[in-house]
Amino acid sequence: MRHVALIVAAGRGERAGGNVPKQYALLAGRPMIAWSYEALAAHPVIDEVIVAIASGQEDLFAQALPNARFVIGGETRADTVRRAIAEVGQVDRILVHDAARPFVPAVVIDRLLAALDTAEGAIPVLPVADTLVAADGSAVPREGVSRVQTPQAFRFPALVRAHATGHDAMATDDAQLVRALGGSIALVQGDAMLEKVTYAGDIALAEARIGWDTRTATGFDVHRLEDGEELWLGGVLIPHHQGLSGHSDADVALHALTDALLGTIAAGDIGQHFPPSDPQWRGAESGQFLRHAADLVRARGGQITFVDLTLICEAPKIGPHRGAIQARIAELLALSTDRVSVKATTTERLGFTGRGEGIAAQAAATVRLPGSFA
Repeated sequence: MRHVALIVAAGRGERAGGNVPKQYALLAGRPMIAWSYEALAAHPVIDEVIVAIASGQEDLFAQALPNARFVIGGETRADTVRRAIAEVGQVDRILVHDAARPFVPAVVIDRLLAALDTAEGAIPVLPVADTLVAADGSAVPREGVSRVQTPQAFRFPALVRAHATGHDAMATDDAQLVRALGGSIALVQGDAMLEKVTYAGDIALAEARIGWDTRTATGFDVHRLEDGEELWLGGVLIPHHQGLSGHSDADVALHALTDALLGTIAAGDIGQHFPPSDPQWRGAESGQFLRHAADLVRARGGQITFVDLTLICEAPKIGPHRGAIQARIAELLALSTDRVSVKATTTERLGFTGRGEGIAAQAAATVRLPGSFA
């Protein structure tokens, strides 16, 4: 059977505030819509994910999900779903999900699809824990009452028939339309991770639900000191009678930091990203290498929390330049200076650094990455 997931993302998201509709707001460093899209696309049973967006949001969508398929929605949610299902082609089962629910546990998808073996539709629900009252203040029994979530799953013909009736004026979800035609709707256990983001404060609550994975990795680099070269350390030009020799500007400090950051996401080393055999990197400023590594971390939803650098040399003295190096690295990584440690030591005149032949640097970086919620 062919399974398709449809993400309804045509809303304006005005109650959440911000400069963009909430589905494109950053959640742990990534557009909110990217979270649900990737969770649905990663499920082994789902063949394709399609997103329904509002007219005029094409550029925002392209930035958030550059390779994803989309359709333009309508004025109402029902109009949007109706337009989208007309475009999906031959499908056996479909999941309809609200973009405002960024986290989609795989186990809920499994429950929904299993329920379609005996029902025309299935929805995830959670029990109501709070006391309910009507507008006049009278208590409303909460027994038998549940909170409905998405994604909602349907046998595709049942959903097509439901939307073909046009009786959707009072319906707030697709299950109500299917049920109105006599279709059977199964209730499966929902998940707290499926809570909806509606207001500005909900984004912080959503981030708090993420299981963060803290990682630390190290980097090490060495370059030779030679006459006639400039000495760049930590993005700062240091006055000295010799400089470091290398294919780029040979900034040993930034190279070590770059490798440390790449290590936190298992993305190889600096040589893989900027091969010394490539002439375009000859004499290149190493700050761009460090920014590239930082961008890769943030593209994964990661947050750089701390970096530590140790320079190993007999000369020049690092102390007078420590503050400038710390400030430059903080600027490159968009961190406060208290999250950047810069230290220096010697090898007591032992080895190549002790003989003044070169400078070594070792670095460590700590990042937080969004963990799995499946």
